[in-house]
Amino acid sequence: MPSRAMAALLHLLPALLLLLPSTPEATSSALLGISYGRVGNNLPPATSVPRILVSLGVGRVRLYDADPATIRAFANTGVELVVGVPDECLSAVSTPAGAASWVRSNIAPALPATKIAFLTVGNEVLTGANSSLLSRYLLPAMQCLHDALAQAGLDKQIAVTTAHNLGVLATSYPPSLAYFRKDLLPVLCPILDFHARAGSPFLVNAYPYFAYAEEPTGVELEYALLELGHAGVADPGSGLHYTNMLAAQVDAVYHAIGAANSAAARAVEVRVSETGWPSAGDANETGATPQNAARYNGNVMRLVAQGKGTPLRPSVPLRVYMFALFNENLKPGPTSERNYGLFKPDGTPAYELSYRLPQDNTTTSSSGGGVAGGGVYNGHGYGSENGGYYSISTAGKATMGWWRWRQAAVAACVAVLVMQLWL
Repeated sequence: MPSRAMAALLHLLPALLLLLPSTPEATSSALLGISYGRVGNNLPPATSVPRILVSLGVGRVRLYDADPATIRAFANTGVELVVGVPDECLSAVSTPAGAASWVRSNIAPALPATKIAFLTVGNEVLTGANSSLLSRYLLPAMQCLHDALAQAGLDKQIAVTTAHNLGVLATSYPPSLAYFRKDLLPVLCPILDFHARAGSPFLVNAYPYFAYAEEPTGVELEYALLELGHAGVADPGSGLHYTNMLAAQVDAVYHAIGAANSAAARAVEVRVSETGWPSAGDANETGATPQNAARYNGNVMRLVAQGKGTPLRPSVPLRVYMFALFNENLKPGPTSERNYGLFKPDGTPAYELSYRLPQDNTTTSSSGGGVAGGGVYNGHGYGSENGGYYSISTAGKATMGWWRWRQAAVAACVAVLVMQLWL
């Protein structure tokens, strides 16, 4: 009877729906991202990047500008972007009209196909070479961009922040005694008020590598590499115990925020906008080796995947962007600057990571429209499943096959039941 078939279909429908793949929002709590710098003349096309991200299990990407073609490469992938407002744009976007124009030209055309979560206004502005010129524009630019997003109805979707160097701290050890440089407080305190009001995080570029390289006899390598089993360091001021330097650096920032603005300290979350370890360096760049880079970045992935916080903020999961996706051959400075990538420009891994992220770290499922559906470039092997290239990991391919099987099973069950309606 049709009524019996309909009743059976309704009875089975909840169970059948459970077999369908989750939506991108279902896994949007991923904590790990990666920085995608493009200071090179030999990098693969942006359309190849989504598949590389799948191989890592990473669903968040930090960009340092708003290049339209790069942003467009992530359309309909579910990858969550942090889009940079370059330093040279700060003056222009520090007025309401300039900020509105920038959002209209660079952000609005990418929506809703591209998932943009943050704008980072400048990078290390307060400690950079042009700090004396740019610092006065930083907060007005942040405020005007936030207002421009609000006027466009996007402020609930896209938050505004900026990324700082650890050089904003006058001291970072022990963490409990950390405080900001006094000359920066007139700028930092209002920025902290902005974060508290807007609900945006305080971003810091934190590199244990630099601490180790500057003082290899005073900093234990295992502590800087976040190695499991290290005895750790006690903070005599707080009584907290730190088993790795990255957590200590993050908590130093929390303590500095508390010392500068106690009200903001209760509301502002600290996130790591960059961290990494170079796989090569000059003769005097101690510790810059493929082995150490593999250990550090693998340990970062493991640490973040645990979903735990720092000793000072144990209930706030640590959120991190690794630096960087590719080695960038045109970056100035010492050799290490050109060797932070997890991948070489030809798409092969710079070294083999010792840890692989669980597949649920990405911000998307493997269903249609997810990362796996991103553009593919086959001209030079990007996206290939052999030849030593990272594309989709074995686990990722198995997961996608499982989803396709489940979708087919659901379709078959529904088809059979619908046919029964007419018998």
